[in-house]
Amino acid sequence: MKNKELSIIVTHHQTPPLLKLCLNSIQKNLDLLNYEIIVVDSQTDEETPEMMREFFPEIDFLTWKQNVGFSKIVNAGLKKAKGRFILIINADIIIPDNSLKLMLKYLKKHQKVGLLGPKLLNINNKLQPSCFRFYSPLTILYRRTFLGRLPRGQKHLQKFTLKEIVNKNNKPFTVDWLMGSALLTKKEAVKKVGFFDENFFMYFEDVDWSRRFWQAGYQVVYFPQTIFYHFHGRKSKKYNALLDILLNPFTRTHLKSAFKYFKKYGFKTIHYGQ
Repeated sequence: MKNKELSIIVTHHQTPPLLKLCLNSIQKNLDLLNYEIIVVDSQTDEETPEMMREFFPEIDFLTWKQNVGFSKIVNAGLKKAKGRFILIINADIIIPDNSLKLMLKYLKKHQKVGLLGPKLLNINNKLQPSCFRFYSPLTILYRRTFLGRLPRGQKHLQKFTLKEIVNKNNKPFTVDWLMGSALLTKKEAVKKVGFFDENFFMYFEDVDWSRRFWQAGYQVVYFPQTIFYHFHGRKSKKYNALLDILLNPFTRTHLKSAFKYFKKYGFKTIHYGQ
């Protein structure tokens, strides 16, 4: 099989209209000849395969009948990818222009960088937090309870989201971890670091992967010069803290993943980036 310059792994779960927008944006705006797209689809419905056959028959399409989790479908894409560089994006990402080339140029130039993440904007052009410091148990407490609305909680969460640094800086800078909605990496780094940890069904798999990149000697960098749009809705926070745990399955999954993360790394929080 001939190697590619870039493999684009698109993760999807039951939003075919968004997937279509995503794939159209890639094919319209990516000015590269030697690339491939791999769509990995969890809990496939009837509409998505029909759409792929009709509009994107040339694209590799991997499916599961069950919801197998984010880590598993990303890993399936990583195993199939033939590109020297690998872009992992959710199906609710829109690439508005050819600025992905800037990310590729930066990654080629900086050998120590293993993970690169673009600036993410909501459709209304509002900045979406996508680079962070590593979690501490306090971060979970502040994010999940009313304590996060108190001055000390707000200060902690602003530090967690690197709010002040992001607002003032338009140049690349190192961070602890990047949100898994849009990640650019290189195959040689993935071979050294390994795939996503499938013990994380959803949430914290990107935190864990970023941490392992740092441990393997690579830098994790936020790259605000490239902008992607993200149709993102926070599903893990709907009610007050107690009702959230009782009624919101996304919150329960997030807390389970947090428990697995702290069990794996302990409660001592280290920082590699800003």
